[in-house]
Amino acid sequence: MQEEPEPGHEPAAPGAPGVERVADLFLRGLGLVYACAFLSLWVQIGALIGSHGIAPAAELLDYARGELGTGAALELPTLLWLTGASDWALGGLCLVGTAAAGVLLWGRFPLAAAAVAWLAYLSLASVAEPFLSFQWDALLLEAGVVALFAASAEPRLGVWLARALLFKLMFLSGAVKLLSGDPTWRDLTALTYHYWTQPLPTPASALAAALPLGMQKASTALVLAIELGAPWGLLGPRRVRLAAGAILAALQLAIAVTGNYGFFNLLTLLLCACLLDDGFLGRWPAPRQARAIPWLRIPRRALAAALATASLAIAIERLTPRYEFPRPVRALLGVLAQFRSVNSYGLFAVMTTERPEILLEGSADGVEWRGYEFAWKPGDPARAARFTGPHMPRVDWQMWFAALGRCQSEPWFQRFLLRILEGSRPVGSVFDGNPFPDDPPRYLRSTVWQYRFAEGDERASGAWWSRVRTGPYCPVVTLRGGRLAVADDLPE
Repeated sequence: MQEEPEPGHEPAAPGAPGVERVADLFLRGLGLVYACAFLSLWVQIGALIGSHGIAPAAELLDYARGELGTGAALELPTLLWLTGASDWALGGLCLVGTAAAGVLLWGRFPLAAAAVAWLAYLSLASVAEPFLSFQWDALLLEAGVVALFAASAEPRLGVWLARALLFKLMFLSGAVKLLSGDPTWRDLTALTYHYWTQPLPTPASALAAALPLGMQKASTALVLAIELGAPWGLLGPRRVRLAAGAILAALQLAIAVTGNYGFFNLLTLLLCACLLDDGFLGRWPAPRQARAIPWLRIPRRALAAALATASLAIAIERLTPRYEFPRPVRALLGVLAQFRSVNSYGLFAVMTTERPEILLEGSADGVEWRGYEFAWKPGDPARAARFTGPHMPRVDWQMWFAALGRCQSEPWFQRFLLRILEGSRPVGSVFDGNPFPDDPPRYLRSTVWQYRFAEGDERASGAWWSRVRTGPYCPVVTLRGGRLAVADDLPE
């Protein structure tokens, strides 16, 4: 008598390759992405949310507890409520997350490892705004939830959800560019600005920015065509799906070469890999299958359906903001929003057409000023752009956003200045060297400069950037009574 298959492992339709190996590839690859994310965060966690960091997590938890009472744990879902937000606890979360990522990459205990890694990253992201509020952080958390299904006894649920996530990510990225009404996307000049105005250019960005206008317009049109058209190929037959995946992967590689986006491109390439099937991965070792528990089958599928529904609703909301969802859908979205794991996407919906940069200088006497050089963002015009790899320098990125606004609307930046004046060692580590190695400066000034890639004689002389000073960003500040204050005692 023929043996019945385990529930959750029914054979694929005749001639249709399975996806168990694809699910295993996705899980192991996600372990690598998690490792990159946690290790990158670990080396800067003290500067960001440590006890002497820019926005201490302990202060946020105390504030939330006082304002929200018992509701604080739901608003900020983090294990730090149990452990406290000491520097040791923050480092411990990074350690636990890295270890879980390693186990996931190893291929053992995938469900437990994926759950621990997701919970550790959520715990940090919940208390690290604005530093962990980028779209790749949202994408990693959403992919982390998808991984729980890929590691289950029905791995095809996870693979399908990963494909749906890729569709949402890419299609929304194209749609918001046109729906925003931004003229640079509509007249196809967006990429004439993008390469030199993006947060952290790479060495290849200058080469791309020098392309003729016709090539820039053609490449802008190609980006829109890929983001709006290729996702629909994910719904087609096998060959169409694989071709669409190859096109999307090629776009990600081009983005990775011409811009520094941390682990985002690696994670998106991993989602593209979910378009494969086991027929394509014939030599990939057969993974260990999770033990099927019959009574979990229905609730697991119901959860997958709820996740897919919420994901679709968020996409519709982004495309048609005035649409009113039924009350059950709104309630579901409200619950899920706290966990930052079902999200909307759309990078560079409005293209920046200038590049303001904030330059920081300190002084001990108000007469002689020394500049602070950041490790990654543009500063010294002679310093070439660099690749950051999967590392995501969070403060450098936030400086780009701050320069687009005003000093008064960036409270984190004011805390940043306070920590520098206090001589915080963790915060000092974000700089490429310390111009005040013995004692912190007495005064700090911040000025805005307009940057562009150097051209002509400037480029020939070895300069990477040309820049023009446009004015102050914040007033000159100092410490007074342990608080940040406008310096009114500068020498004439």
